[in-house]
Amino acid sequence: MNKKKILVLSDHPLSPSGVGTQTKYMIEALLKTGRYQFICLGGAMKHQDYRPSRVDPYGDDWVIYPVDGYGNHEIIRSLLQKEKPDALWFMTDPRFYEWLWEIENEVRANLPMVYYHVWDNFPAPYFNGKWYRSNDHIACISKVTYEIVKEVAPDTPATYVPHAVNPAWFHPAKSPEEKKAVAVTREEVLKGSSEKYPNPKKKIFFWNSRNARRKLSGTLIWWFKELLDEVGHDKAVLLMHTDPRDPHGQDLPHILEHLGMTDGQVLLSSNKVAADGLANMYNAADYTIGISDAEGFGLSTLESLSCGTPIIVNMTGGLQEQVTDGKNWFGWGIQPASKAIIGSLQVPYIYEDRIAQEDFNNVMKKALALTAPKYKKLSEMGLKHVEDNYNFENYEQTWVKLMDEIIETNGSWSERKNYKRWHLMEVA
Repeated sequence: MNKKKILVLSDHPLSPSGVGTQTKYMIEALLKTGRYQFICLGGAMKHQDYRPSRVDPYGDDWVIYPVDGYGNHEIIRSLLQKEKPDALWFMTDPRFYEWLWEIENEVRANLPMVYYHVWDNFPAPYFNGKWYRSNDHIACISKVTYEIVKEVAPDTPATYVPHAVNPAWFHPAKSPEEKKAVAVTREEVLKGSSEKYPNPKKKIFFWNSRNARRKLSGTLIWWFKELLDEVGHDKAVLLMHTDPRDPHGQDLPHILEHLGMTDGQVLLSSNKVAADGLANMYNAADYTIGISDAEGFGLSTLESLSCGTPIIVNMTGGLQEQVTDGKNWFGWGIQPASKAIIGSLQVPYIYEDRIAQEDFNNVMKKALALTAPKYKKLSEMGLKHVEDNYNFENYEQTWVKLMDEIIETNGSWSERKNYKRWHLMEVA
């Protein structure tokens, strides 16, 4: 049997980023069929070794070429000639692929382009229209993304494919071993925060994200400090799993020192952990916070819900679809207090949608005061919300069905359909 070959452009699929994780899930879903192979450009990170590597246990069916950035014209041209893939699949912000659109006719003349799109913010980016129309199919991570694509490029085929997380790792602790590991993690967090402000019943708030400016890491520390000033420094601890000094973010240890938050009120976790270790943190926490400005989806909050831990989020992008189904709530969603249009030469306009400190503090006080029965209900409803709307098995089946249909509909190489290359003609 001749396997269909997919060329993938994305974050490195074995990296811990949300984009990398979803790329990995998609690839593994198709590999399970035994009918697909993958050639990946593992981008968006620095590498010690730039030689191609094969991913165990898939051998030649999954090969990763490490690259800086997301690739370039020449790499794609070379791989097209060498590998003759049946489709090109790529993910993340369209700005990272401006070079790809420049060679659209070279690529699409031979194979379909499939874009897993993460743009989740209004107003609708009509400046992206030329890029959206350059694809044979766009998969959309949220209902917001789908609405945007259909408004900007209504003739481009699009499908709603929400993110999912693997329940093999992200689930409430069940076995005695898992419960013990969670108990140890919780004990360590409480011990680390208790020297000056002891309280075995203090609430643990968890923040798991990149230390990037729009993630508001420094703002969160400042607001948390002022919350504790009001309710008492023994009432809660903030656990932040991130790079404390990311060059694209803020110097969190410096901020903690400046604010006088060096007595265990905020704990920084910077060690890389496997999925099971991360699940321990979600299970050990009482709430997970995601208050990013202009968030796309927010994978950490979905991981949290999958572990039965309620969330506190900004009502932006995919976060607003996670925290409520329009009737029930699985934590607290905070409406942005202000919207401003920001932009650049590449992105002429996008909403900056920030929440207010007062609204944040009010929600945090509600979380601190929540009774055990009401907390249990939030947890159970969140788990059901994930099962109904972000089911991992459905996610895998959707990708298999979608990729099969795209290749069948559009063909590739000698059987390419539905696309005509532009031809330059000489005129007198």
